[in-house]
Amino acid sequence: MADAHALDALADALKRLPGVGVRTAARMAYHLLQHDRAGALQISAALAHAVESVRHCALCHTFTEQVVCSTCLDPARNRQQLCVVETPADQAALERTGAYKGLFFVLMGRLSPLDHLGPQDIGLPALFERLDGATLETPAVVFPAVSELILATNFTAEGESTAHIIAQSLKPTGLRITRLSRGVPVGSELEYVDLGTIAHALVDRRSALD
Repeated sequence: MADAHALDALADALKRLPGVGVRTAARMAYHLLQHDRAGALQISAALAHAVESVRHCALCHTFTEQVVCSTCLDPARNRQQLCVVETPADQAALERTGAYKGLFFVLMGRLSPLDHLGPQDIGLPALFERLDGATLETPAVVFPAVSELILATNFTAEGESTAHIIAQSLKPTGLRITRLSRGVPVGSELEYVDLGTIAHALVDRRSALD
């Protein structure tokens, strides 16, 4: 067989994608190089551009190409509601329901002692800082104090633990803290839950301190 170090390197890189094993990565690599080299170049260029251009929003930590994302700057949003989610994919799932018109804070993870992920690793200090000030200002928008914090972490063991830690940490502040209703199945992740279930869960959310 001819020298295939570059092919092996491509397959190894593709294995980094979630759900892609050795065989699937190899099939992808062979397909791109044999049938779609133009597509391979397009993927390469798009990845390079995204890595270079996409950053975290200074206020909510979601992905954006600006200092502050368009959601945070939208004057039509309820700036006194802040919904905490684990990932930008979870945020997108909630947005697609059309049931929530407030702002978001994306943790970029969840507490997981087995994976050595503690509060410092998932953005909890930044969340508490976001809630600390009476106002947060950008050149375009003034953000009033948050009156309701909605905990929309996933209903996995780690997601539940993360929501509990946040709620208990903020309990002394007197802030209204709510949790998504159990309409979302236990063990599920928002990205894969049907939109009707998510919408009902938002409407029927309950106190996270019960």
